[in-house]
Parts: sequence; C-alpha cells; structure tokens
Amino acid sequence: KAEEVIPADVRMMSGCHDDQTSADVGNVGSFDLPDPAGRAGGACTSALLKVLYDENQAPEETPSFVDVFLRTREVLEEMGFSQIPQLSSSRRLDIQQPFSVSDEDHEGTRHAVLIGINYVGQRGELSGCHNDVHNIKDYLMNVHGFEEDNMTVLLDDGEHEEPTRDNIMGALDELVNKCEEGDTAFVHYSGHGGRVKDESGVEENGYDETLIPVDFQSAGQILDNDLYEHLACALPAGVICTCLMDACHSGTVMDLPYNYVADGEHEEEMGENTNFNIESLLGRIRNAMDEAGIDSIDELLDNREKRRDFRRAIVREKVGERIMGRLFR
Repeated sequence: KAEEVIPADVRMMSGCHDDQTSADVGNVGSFDLPDPAGRAGGACTSALLKVLYDENQAPEETPSFVDVFLRTREVLEEMGFSQIPQLSSSRRLDIQQPFSVSDEDHEGTRHAVLIGINYVGQRGELSGCHNDVHNIKDYLMNVHGFEEDNMTVLLDDGEHEEPTRDNIMGALDELVNKCEEGDTAFVHYSGHGGRVKDESGVEENGYDETLIPVDFQSAGQILDNDLYEHLACALPAGVICTCLMDACHSGTVMDLPYNYVADGEHEEEMGENTNFNIESLLGRIRNAMDEAGIDSIDELLDNREKRRDFRRAIVREKVGERIMGRLFR
C-alpha cells in the first residue's frame, strides 16, 4: 500500500525531531511568531553545506548518507545547537551508499523549489533563511547539475515571489505537474516551523507538524497532511525527490514510512516509522465511511447519494482526492 500511495522515491532531510526546536517556538500555536533570540534561521542548512560544500567545493570523496548526517550533527553541536538531524524516505534507503540527490539512471530534468522566509518586519524575524536558499541554489547548480531556469525561488526580500501559503502550495503543485519519470526534484524550506493541535484525532502525538508561510496570520499554516498529499503522494513513479526541511518540529513533517535518526544511538540503517500516515489515512477513510453509512466500497459505486455524503465526510476527515484515487483505483 505504501508504494501505491507514494509512487515516487521521496527523501526528506530535517533539522530536528518533531519535539525539538532550532529556536523557541512554544507560542506558534497562538498565531504569533517566536522570538528567535538573535539566532539566524537555517542552522541545519548551514551545517549540511559545511559537510557537502565547504568553501564552495564538494568533497573529493563523496561521503555516505550516514556520514553526512553524523557529521552534520557534529557541526550543529559546534555551532551550539542540540538538534539531531534525521532522514526519512518513502523507500528503505541504503544509507551506507554515497550521498546523492538522485541516481545515475535519472537523466531527466532536474527541478527545484527553494523557499526562504525571514519574516521581515514581523516579530520573530529571522536573519539567515535567504542566504540558505542562495547557498543551496549554488550547491545544486555546481555539484548536481541543476539549471536556474528549472528553479522556483520564493523569498520575502521584495525581489522574488513572496513565500505566501498560496504561492508555496502553488509552486509545489507546479513542480508535481512538471515532473516525469526519470526526473529529479529538490525542495528546500528554511523558515519557522510549528505544531498545531490535530483536530482529526489520528496523530499519535496529538499534533500536526507545520511550515509557517510569511502570511500565516491571515492564510494559516501548511500542515504535514498538505505536504503529504500535494507533494509526497502526488509525484509520479520514477521520480526522485529530495526535500530539506530546515524548520522547528520538522522531523516527520512529510509523514514518510522509513526513518533514520543521526543521534549515534540508533542502528546505521533505516527503520520503519511506526507513525507512518497510511494507518491514520485508513482510519480516516473508515470514519468517513461510517459517517456516510457505507459498509462496503460497492455501495460507493451503486449509490449516488452515499457517494455525495462520503465525499463530504472525507473532506471533514482531511483525506485528499489524490490519496483516495490511489487507494481505490
């Protein structure tokens, strides 16, 4: 079922656990950004590039995924951060292999969406997220062969497209629509992240992890469910997508089935994510069927009124159309 729901090879690098912060974000749920206490945003991006692109040079010998994450943690500690980076994926990845954002047999177009939010003029303003995007852009172009024409950059700097909620989701939808089998995609987010109470009651920790767009006060936050449906589940088979989510509470923000935590205590291989969203999805679908009075899938085919009731129920249960289509095609 996991591969049916997530056809693409999706990998996510994150800066910390869901319950860790790279700045004080305790009051994000009150719709007011936290005070970063003078810290620049994007500690994970800076540390990762220190390992992979120090002084604008790739290492002579490419390190393994494990080495990259363990070294990134060491750099974070040297910078005074306690957060622990982790890797999650839609496939069980061999993390002893050399680090890469693609494979040799993926010779198609390389697309990227790069998002940096400093929240200019707002309480909780950050200072390093724009630089993170510029540095990641250089790394992708100089090391991995990405072309500028195939990159979408969103920054709240008055020069680029604003990283509003609609623009971020629109850029991800456009990325999905462009990607074809054999293509490579890269998504980078540097900014505030948070958690909001899970109204559906299916998240084990009681919260949805979020990304916080520049217009969050009027447009709301971007839930992990949004990223799961519009990016992870929407990309076609044969695409490799690497995401770097440099935000607080970003550990499992894409709800992928396999996970590796670079804390030096876990085995150096990918383990199963016990909170993988497929179970919660199936639970929400069951709830929607019960609410609509449906006992079997056959009833959806035979009864137009129940189909209408079910469609309304799955909206309330936050089950997206793309996911429903793949589960019941």
